[in-house]
Amino acid sequence: MTSSILPTYNRTPLSFVKGEGAWLVEADGRRFLDMTAGIAVNALGHAHPKLVQALSDQAHKLWHVSNLYTIPEQERLGDLLTEHTFADRVFFTNSGTESAELAIKMARKYHAEKGAAHRVEIVAFEGAFHGRSTGAIAAAGSEKMVKGFGPLMPNFTHLKWGDHAALEAAITDQTCAVIIEPIQGEGGIRPVPEQCLKGLRDLCDKTGTLLIFDEVQCGMGRTGRLFAHEWAGVTPDIMMVAKGIGGGFPLGAVLATEDAGSGMVAGSHGSTYGGNPLACAVGTAVMEAMLEDGFFDHVSRVSGVLRQGLEGLIAQFPNHLEEVRGKGLMLGLKCKISNLDLVRAAQTQLMLSVPAADNVVRLLPPLTLTENEAQEAVSRLSHALETLDAGA
Repeated sequence: MTSSILPTYNRTPLSFVKGEGAWLVEADGRRFLDMTAGIAVNALGHAHPKLVQALSDQAHKLWHVSNLYTIPEQERLGDLLTEHTFADRVFFTNSGTESAELAIKMARKYHAEKGAAHRVEIVAFEGAFHGRSTGAIAAAGSEKMVKGFGPLMPNFTHLKWGDHAALEAAITDQTCAVIIEPIQGEGGIRPVPEQCLKGLRDLCDKTGTLLIFDEVQCGMGRTGRLFAHEWAGVTPDIMMVAKGIGGGFPLGAVLATEDAGSGMVAGSHGSTYGGNPLACAVGTAVMEAMLEDGFFDHVSRVSGVLRQGLEGLIAQFPNHLEEVRGKGLMLGLKCKISNLDLVRAAQTQLMLSVPAADNVVRLLPPLTLTENEAQEAVSRLSHALETLDAGA
């Protein structure tokens, strides 16, 4: 039977009906170890009791009132985010794509309000992914993202990964912002070296250019700190957040300094659903869980176990695997074989992973993954590689 759903996804023929922690139950009863977490979304795993309670409690009180009114749940979550980050201001969205749109608007409006309306160009990087709206795909610029969707939003410059000389030359008196993921996710789990983030911050300061970090995938505790840029000791002017912030409930945000957000005044942007009571109640529960003593220590400890196991697989299967990339529980296996073959082989071992560019398999498990589950993931990957080896 033909599905009524628009066929924009190459779906795997699996239907999950229940989840608990790092495990998903398929309709036929099989239990899968979930090393994707909905592509870095289910940060606290499936059916986390604190999130279930927060959603249930709020659902019995109030779902939606619109941003015509003050929303106490939104204020609480905004206060938590500004208290624990560089930001002074927060705007809540429903997704990473919406966050990208606002980040672009905010950067251009900032310069316009400062009397430099000619500063509209945004520097972005090859391999980036910022969402699927017309503005976000223009920022990414890859052919597979933009082909057939023109004309695109203009004034984006795309640089090769790691080309420092090109970066310095690209920033002119027309540039309003640089947008970058501290760790590329879709691009193949490619971390920006800490010294490069520091140099980029210095360059933006020198030229009066705003620095936008896209932490939609690498943020919210995934690297062992609340946000990935914290490892480099630098801060952005504007930051895009989504995925893990809602723990599975649709929620995103744009965080900004007071100065960077100064152009966004009443009427300059809006959202019907963004920051509604349900979303923000769950987001607050996520933040509170991550801020508990020992949470990030747990992420670092488990990620160490997982990474050590993956390094062992590199040594065990040198003809199949090349390197381990990433930080914390945002890890990638660079493959010599087809990454899609490994993803499919892992599914036969009842483990879920997700492909990325540059022939990489991503492992983005819940941050609540246990050490035993990390070891189990390595074991299942080993069996998957053995099946591929036997079939070679």
